[in-house]
Amino acid sequence: MDPEQPRTVEQIRGLVGWIGAGRKLTQTGKVALADGRALVTLLETGDTVDPAIGDRTFKTKSTQELYHLNLLVEWAKAARLLRVAGGRLVPVKKNARVVEDPERLLDALFGALPRIGEAVLPSGWLGSMLAEEYPAGLRAVLTSLYATDLPVPEQKLRAAVWDTLSGFFVLDNLPEDRLRLLRQSNDRDVDRLLTALKGLGAAQQTGKSVTLSSVGRQAMARLRGEPSPGDPVHELRIQLSDVDQPSVWRLVQVPAGIRLDRLHQVIQAAMGWRNCHLHAFSANGVQYGRRSAELDFVDETTAVLDSLVKEDGCLDYDYDFGDSWEHRITVERRMTAEAGHHYPACVDGAGACPPEDCGGPGGYEDLKRTLQESADPAHEDLLRWLGLKTAADFDPAHFDLREINRQLRTLD
Repeated sequence: MDPEQPRTVEQIRGLVGWIGAGRKLTQTGKVALADGRALVTLLETGDTVDPAIGDRTFKTKSTQELYHLNLLVEWAKAARLLRVAGGRLVPVKKNARVVEDPERLLDALFGALPRIGEAVLPSGWLGSMLAEEYPAGLRAVLTSLYATDLPVPEQKLRAAVWDTLSGFFVLDNLPEDRLRLLRQSNDRDVDRLLTALKGLGAAQQTGKSVTLSSVGRQAMARLRGEPSPGDPVHELRIQLSDVDQPSVWRLVQVPAGIRLDRLHQVIQAAMGWRNCHLHAFSANGVQYGRRSAELDFVDETTAVLDSLVKEDGCLDYDYDFGDSWEHRITVERRMTAEAGHHYPACVDGAGACPPEDCGGPGGYEDLKRTLQESADPAHEDLLRWLGLKTAADFDPAHFDLREINRQLRTLD
């Protein structure tokens, strides 16, 4: 094994090389046990064939029982490096060069992560929410790690998965002991997922905390479609119209080729909206939005920013057709992506996002005025509606650049 390469990457490369022109599989589609014995040694998987417990030996009947070897095989198939054809495991010829390129191989394996849930968390164990909703749990782990450059405590990652997935299940009436077991099994499976990420070289252990490695962060950025160094980037000024004292605006850097549906997500995160209303873009007399039989919009997934506006050009974004929050988006300058920087990124701004459903710019002005007048009959009702104890808890000038960028880095 190459000590400079992540263990899983080298094992996958060794597996594909061993397969050669192809190897016959069993009737159940698994690697033959004799081949499995050879691969356990060759790839140093750490699996135990015919394990002995006390004075008893338990014969391994199938490579399905060899967890790490089975994971490598399924991972290589999910990454389209190997495939099953005519009862044989054969290499995918068009992807042969991927195996020889460390960066492309890592990207292929990283991109296959959502498709290997059954191999990472095989059936037969005490079930967990993560095993049943693996793609959503995987996203929770990766976005939690990607959102910060600091180590993330393992317990925080386990909690993030639990919080994300618990809404998929009815847990209210479960006995306390059953709920405790379910949480334990979920934590166990999060740990197995983290082990897979560390084996890939995408994550690193620091005490009881985990960070994305530099290669993991780069792979995550590529998976998210972030630009490579030197690629074109637009710096956008997003200004909320008809709102002042203070004005509300953000300066955001995005890939020049960003699709409008993705730009919508960036605007929501950067401004602080909750994405619970309809929206539309307007450029050159054409409206773009989500496909709908009721609304005559051009599909926003088919339009990219760079094809609609150039430097100093503008487009409009309307959010919540009832309150009508209108935003003017101006391309302040064209630039190129820099190594080590994340895109999209917010670099400046001012003003807090108005509360949703407060009645648009006019309603927002009334809201700020009512909060300042403690004698106003609507003052206490407004505090309750906002979930505030005092009017001092609402600061229309609040702007948290760090939190905005954290939100941008958690976008799928």
